[in-house]
Amino acid sequence: MSVAHDHGGFGPYTAEDLHARENEGRGLELEDGWLIERSPSAPHNWAARQMQDVLQEAAADANASVFVAGGGEWEISTPAGIRKPDVFMVPKSVARASIIDRNPIVIPGIEVLLAIEVVSPGSGSERTDRVRKLKEYAALGIPQYWLAEFVPSPSVHIFALDAAAATYRRVQTAGAGNVVEAKVEADTTITVRFDPQVLTEF
Repeated sequence: MSVAHDHGGFGPYTAEDLHARENEGRGLELEDGWLIERSPSAPHNWAARQMQDVLQEAAADANASVFVAGGGEWEISTPAGIRKPDVFMVPKSVARASIIDRNPIVIPGIEVLLAIEVVSPGSGSERTDRVRKLKEYAALGIPQYWLAEFVPSPSVHIFALDAAAATYRRVQTAGAGNVVEAKVEADTTITVRFDPQVLTEF
């Protein structure tokens, strides 16, 4: 950890401070100048991976030029600072600019087509996922925000942006044994169909 970017253990911090930390700040988000630790469980990570696979398959079926990021390592910029959604989708050209050209290093949140957070009940991040990020992602204009839950039983909540009000409205909720069907607009329309039960299938 770089002492020059530690502020003696006190914030506020910047994106530069985050990236100067050990492992470039992996496992941390930047929220209003404060470093917030992310410590997802194995079931959480598995559910996120399943969601990523579902989206990748749907994008491939549609022959869409998109990149589906997962693992909570990819960064997007938001009004609060830097978030690391569990899964998100951006145009392939946007991902290429960040990964290959490193310009910009952090993917602009306004370029995100869909963001998904997997809720871990009782965790420090639950309220952030259900309330704070709902507002942040809407302010960015991200067209869709999904909340995926794996306990007490698998379910997915789909929120669509009401651009005029800059807020999300819930358009669909489905639990295990039912089918989620949603369309994501990219360079072509991507139809995503799956049973939330997949979140806990192994």
